[in-house]
Amino acid sequence: MTLASRRIALLLCALPLLACGTTGQQTGGGPEGASGELTIFAAASLTEGFTELGTRFEQANPGVTVRLSFAGSGALVHQLAEGAPADVLATADVPTMDRAVDAGVVAQDPVLFAANRLRIAVPPDNPADVEGLEDLAEAGNTVALCAAEVPCGAATAAVFDVAELTPAPDTEEQDVKAVLTKVVLGEADAGLVYRTDVGSAGETVVGIDFPESQDVVNDYPIALVEDAPQAGLAESFIEFVRSARGTEVLTELGFEAP
Repeated sequence: MTLASRRIALLLCALPLLACGTTGQQTGGGPEGASGELTIFAAASLTEGFTELGTRFEQANPGVTVRLSFAGSGALVHQLAEGAPADVLATADVPTMDRAVDAGVVAQDPVLFAANRLRIAVPPDNPADVEGLEDLAEAGNTVALCAAEVPCGAATAAVFDVAELTPAPDTEEQDVKAVLTKVVLGEADAGLVYRTDVGSAGETVVGIDFPESQDVVNDYPIALVEDAPQAGLAESFIEFVRSARGTEVLTELGFEAP
């Protein structure tokens, strides 16, 4: 299947009532009498959402333990390509999932389940008086950004292209949570993170919207891993993530529909 065909499949399967698999979507239940350990590889920006979804899935399936591994999407794909065992992969953008498909580490066409946008995060006192993206292009400010090879880094490059600005980062991190940590600790005057990360940080940061973010959206795909040890449970978890209950959890954290 071509990359274009896969993207069409992603968009179609993102609609929860189409015939891409809906069993158990309202309850979060797995196969009757299900038990065992379900291993989920998920993008770092999904930490809060998938932790909650994992807990709810365990509650609906008392014999199941959900083991979550969060990291940059590219690192997760690399781990799978090197033989790391997992059941489900969720990435923070489509191009990274495309690489997983091309590497043969996922067993089916991925489906979209959420979307996210960037937001500027600054310390509560905003010491550099950051107001917009142009302030992240000034050499005098300490700026943390995601590295170009990870999804939040690709989105960062895209918003700067839209703004016709050149970023001036002091540090480039391998996942969005590392950027957020720099701001929370006061090691950066500003960082570009997802809007969901600003929400998860509570009062430790302040979020600043900027118009260019409306032009750059990261769609999040999820897929069954090839040779998943718990394929049946994995399919049920994917259905649960895409269900009304799963969507509600993610929406409350600031994710959008894909």
